Parts: sequence; structure tokens; C-alpha cells
Amino acid sequence: MTKVQIDPDMQSGDADVIAEPDMGTLALPGRHVLDRETLADLSQKSDAAGLKHLAGHVAAILAAGMLVNAVADILWLRIPAMVLLGFTLTTLFAPMHECVHGTPFARRRLNRVVGWITGAAVGWNSTYYRRFHAWHHRYTQDPDNDPELIVPKPTNMWEYIKRLSGLLYYRAQMKDLWRCVTGRIGHLPYIPERGIAEIQRSALLQVGLYAVIAAVSLALQSWGAVLYWILPMMMAQPFMRMILLAEHTGCSEDRDGLTNTRTTMASMPVRFLMWNMPFHAEHHLYPSTPFHALPRAHTLLRDRLACISESYPAAHKDIQADIRRTA
Repeated sequence: MTKVQIDPDMQSGDADVIAEPDMGTLALPGRHVLDRETLADLSQKSDAAGLKHLAGHVAAILAAGMLVNAVADILWLRIPAMVLLGFTLTTLFAPMHECVHGTPFARRRLNRVVGWITGAAVGWNSTYYRRFHAWHHRYTQDPDNDPELIVPKPTNMWEYIKRLSGLLYYRAQMKDLWRCVTGRIGHLPYIPERGIAEIQRSALLQVGLYAVIAAVSLALQSWGAVLYWILPMMMAQPFMRMILLAEHTGCSEDRDGLTNTRTTMASMPVRFLMWNMPFHAEHHLYPSTPFHALPRAHTLLRDRLACISESYPAAHKDIQADIRRTA
């Protein structure tokens, strides 16, 4: 394991990421709860832990794919099997997210490579997302600056349904990837001028990968990429939207990390595939904490957190109640 010295006021990711001035190192309310020694212990990174978890996630994808193939001729079984496969695939967002923080692996290059591959698998460009997400951590719940609030939170049930459908997500993803490919991102406050060329190269490589997959599929006259990748992810996307929407919706709209982010006590399979991201308040308070240490962080912080839901259905019951109350 690699042990790093943590400054409670500098909690945006690993030391390399923190060193970048545009990543933000604001001292947020709530970060005084854990002392430096405890933070240093929680922030130990491990290539072995990261690779073991990644292998388990890949194994889950392969097992779900085999299940889809096994029930291919039984429609009423194939549909739920495809949703299951789609969920194992869409949750590759989680390792990409962790790699952006530089926490699942001790080696920086390993974080970058795994983050790029898993991001491409779910339609995200990790090079762009690293900048985007840093701004989200710096300005969490700030409607004027948090880039996650470019698409406003739902204020009525129709907007809520549209958000969960994934339609807004696909539109935003295509728009962002096109802007990255063309380099038209300099106007974004979280993209420094020195980062534009890097992001553009990364996006061009990603589009090139998609083009190769499409070309091979056409040459082989194969629908495999559609049936075992694209379609399952589209079918499972509402579940991922539910998870991500629950992270901050209904929490306080201020800078206090103890109140502006929700932790959800998800089931073990969901926690595993989401790389412990349901412990989201803990992650936002101390983003340098690797995924494998977040359960320990939860035991230390639980009594101080204002927004904890016992499950995702419970979280969305509260979100729907808030929407109806304010609509």
C-alpha cells in the first residue's frame, strides 16, 4: 500500500491531482471531523485491492453476458438478463470515477489507463471528466458553478421521469463528446487552456475506438456490440440514473459536506459494482479515501451525516415527496 500525507483542506483526489491548481483545494465545512492521522490511514492506496475489485467487476460482466447467451431463446428470461448485463456495464462508471480521483490504484498510470478504458465503455471521456468532476467537488450544490447542475434538478414528476429515462444523459453525452473532439471547450470554466489539446486527443482516440468497433461489426455482420453492450446499457440506464440522482437531490444546497450529499445504504451487490460510491457523503468529505476504505470512513462519520437513506427506493420516495411538495 502507498501511504500519503493528507491535508484536510486539500481533498480533491490523489497528490498528483491535488497539485493541479485548477482542481480546487477549498477548505469545506465538515472536513474538520477526522484528524490528519485518521485521514492518512484511510487514504492508503493499493494496486492489489484495486485490481482484485476490477477483476471481480469484469467477472460479473462476463457472467451476465453468459447468462444472456444461455437464455437467448427465452424472451421472458432474456430481457431481465440483459438488464442485469447492462447494470454490470453501466456501473463501469464507478471505477472511471474512482480513477479520476486517483484512488483505486497506487500507480498513477494505472489509474489513468483503467479510468480511460472504463470511461469509454460507458460513453464518458475520463480526461474531460477529470476536469468536470473536479469542479463539481469544488462547487458542490452551487447552482451557479456546479457543472452537474447544468441540467437542473427535476422540479416536477415529468422532469423526474425524463431524468430517470436516460434521455437527457444521452443528449448531454453526445454533445460533450462532440465538443471535446472539436476542441470547443475553452469557454468552460473548468477547462484550462493547457488542457484543451489533451482532452481533444483523448476524445479523438475514443471516437476512433468506437469507429473500429463499428467497422469490425459491419465486416463480420455481427450484432454482438449492440446485443451485449449498447442495448443492455440503454435498458439498465434508468437504474444508474436513480443512483446518481440520489447523491445530492434533496440535500442542502450549501457547501457543508455533512449536509449536501446523501449516503445510501445499498445492498452488497450494488455497493460492489458501484465501488462503494453509495457512501457518497464520505467520499465528498474526503475524496482521497480509496473505495475500499469508504465503509470504514462511514463508521467514523455516520453520526455526523445529515442525509442518509436506508435504500435507493427509500431515497427516491423522499425525493418524490420533495418534488410533489414544491411543484
